[in-house]
Amino acid sequence: MSNRYRELTTLLRGLTLQAMADSVSEVAVKAARANLSHEAFLYELVRLEHEQRTQRRIERLRRESGLPREKTGTTLPMAVFPSLVRQQIERLRRGEFVSQAVNVVAVGPPGVGKSHILASLGHLLVGQGVPVLWSSTAQLMQRLLAAKRDLRLPQELARLDRFACLILDDIGYVQHDQDEMEVLFTLLAERYERKSVMLSTNLVFSEWTRIFTHPLTTVAAIDRVVHHSVIRDLMGLTSYRAQAARTAQQVVATPDESPPPEEPPPNEPEDATAPDE
Repeated sequence: MSNRYRELTTLLRGLTLQAMADSVSEVAVKAARANLSHEAFLYELVRLEHEQRTQRRIERLRRESGLPREKTGTTLPMAVFPSLVRQQIERLRRGEFVSQAVNVVAVGPPGVGKSHILASLGHLLVGQGVPVLWSSTAQLMQRLLAAKRDLRLPQELARLDRFACLILDDIGYVQHDQDEMEVLFTLLAERYERKSVMLSTNLVFSEWTRIFTHPLTTVAAIDRVVHHSVIRDLMGLTSYRAQAARTAQQVVATPDESPPPEEPPPNEPEDATAPDE
């Protein structure tokens, strides 16, 4: 490598253009063989740098998201959902709802795929470069309550605000006291019409008084959640986890119904009388 190439790679690394520094020699050889212009040579270098930076950013966002690694679009059993739900999922996969600050609420009994749907959408958003945070509602409430006790709730809300989409799992399982109700309502109010929230819950909206306890607070919270939202009602579905377990048990419990092998006929005793010739 000539002194000029060494100096070029040193300058590129000094500018934190690592992919360009690593690729400049190889790209220069290909450009010479293909008789590419200087613009084409530079374009290829910049493209490689941009591609590597994008990939590193996506990997960082995925680590920070807290998303369950096993709940992706690949593992989501789409066939168990009604056609309307499948159509909604396909539309949401475009990711446009995040730029429009639209919320997504998945309502249904345990085991019907609420969390899996939301997690799969979260993985797709991360792949599009969108900052996402996944958390159980209980864990996030404890995080906000600790911040409130330490008089740093505004700072904690500001940290959460950098996530374009916040996914709260199992909001219906938490029996909130007064302080938890207040910080949850504050979070929803802070993000209202600015940032997206995705919620999974086993409670229909008429039962949200079990979450917020105070009727006026319940109405205000529901209003902020559903004003700009997509509601996926999975209440009529049967738990596919339970169905899979029942199927597995039936397979184990069902006896082998194949007919037993035929026994060979018993050997007949030899006739002591010689046959007539």
